[in-house]
Amino acid sequence: MLTSTIPEIMTDSRPSVSSLLKTMVPTVLSLSLAGCLATQQSLPAAAGWQSPLHQEHGLVGRIWDVRAGTFIDREQLAGALRAPLILLGEKHDNPDHHRLQRDVIAHLQRGGQLTGVSFEMLGSHQQALLDTLPADASEPQVREHLEWDEEGWSWEFYGPMVMDLLRNGTTIRTANISESEMMAIYQGESDPGLAGVMNAEQMAQLNRDIDESHCGMLPSSQFPPMVRVQQTRDLVMARSLQQSVPAGAGQRVLVAGNFHARRDLGVPNYLNADDASIVSLSFTEVDPASNDPVDYLEQAISGIRPYDYLWFTPAVSSEDYCEGMRAGL
Repeated sequence: MLTSTIPEIMTDSRPSVSSLLKTMVPTVLSLSLAGCLATQQSLPAAAGWQSPLHQEHGLVGRIWDVRAGTFIDREQLAGALRAPLILLGEKHDNPDHHRLQRDVIAHLQRGGQLTGVSFEMLGSHQQALLDTLPADASEPQVREHLEWDEEGWSWEFYGPMVMDLLRNGTTIRTANISESEMMAIYQGESDPGLAGVMNAEQMAQLNRDIDESHCGMLPSSQFPPMVRVQQTRDLVMARSLQQSVPAGAGQRVLVAGNFHARRDLGVPNYLNADDASIVSLSFTEVDPASNDPVDYLEQAISGIRPYDYLWFTPAVSSEDYCEGMRAGL
C-alpha cells in the first residue's frame, strides 16, 4: 500500500499519538489557485508549493481523470466543474490543498452559480452562530464569533475561504456533528437514514479502514460504533449539501476530508442525486513509491470509482504515525 493513501477515518490527516489513543476509549472519545482567473473556463496554475516533500515528483500539479484514465489540464477540469454538487476532498494539514480549494471555489463564484458551501470543519452547534454573524464582521470577529476550533482546524487554512464566501454573500453551512451528538451515536444511537445504504462489501471495507487507520491497535469491539459515527458524519454532510439551498438551485460545494469525498464509501452514497449531478475532486499527496495515478486508487470498491478527479500535490510529512503510536505505548 502507498503510505500516502492510508485513510484516516476520523480526520484525513496524520493524527497525533495522543489523539489516536483517545479514540480507543469511549469515555474520552473526541474530535478534535490564489490568483485571478483569465476566464471563467480556466483555473490558475499552481505556483509556489508550500508542502515541502516530493515537490519534484512526476505527478505533482497534474490532474487525473479517473473515469477516462487520462491526465487533463486545468481548463478541462474547469469545464467539468458544472455539476450541481461538488465535493472537494483534502488532507487537512496540507496547505496546498486549501489553496487549490480556494481557487476552485473562486472559479465557481465567478461562474455565478455557486449558492452554498458546507464545511466539515463546522459542527452543527455552530449553525446558529453562522446565522447570527454580523454582515460587516472583520476576519478576527468572524473567527471569534464562530468559536472556531483552532486546535482541530487551522484558521490559517480555512479562514481565507470563509471570508471569500462571506464577502460574496454565499451561504455557509455546517456539515459535521457536534461532540455531544458524536458521543450519543458512539454509544448506540443510530440515524434511520443509514439503513441499507451500504452493501456488505462497502461495510467490510469501512471496517478494514477503521482498523488500518488505527494501526491495527483498536479492539474489534470498537469497529461498529466508529463505523456508525463515520457513516453518520457522511449522512449529515450530504444533508447539509442538499438543505443549503432549494433543490435544483445553483451549485453547492462540500469541503471535507478525502475519505468523506469518496464515491464508493463516503458522502455520495447518502446524496439523493444521480451520478452526473456529483463531481468528486480529491487533492492527493504524491508518494515517492509510485508515479502511476492508478496506484492511488487501489482500495476502491469494485465497480465504483472513488473519485472523479485526482489533483496531485507535494506532501506535508513522511512521518509514520503508526510507528509513533506504538512507541508511545
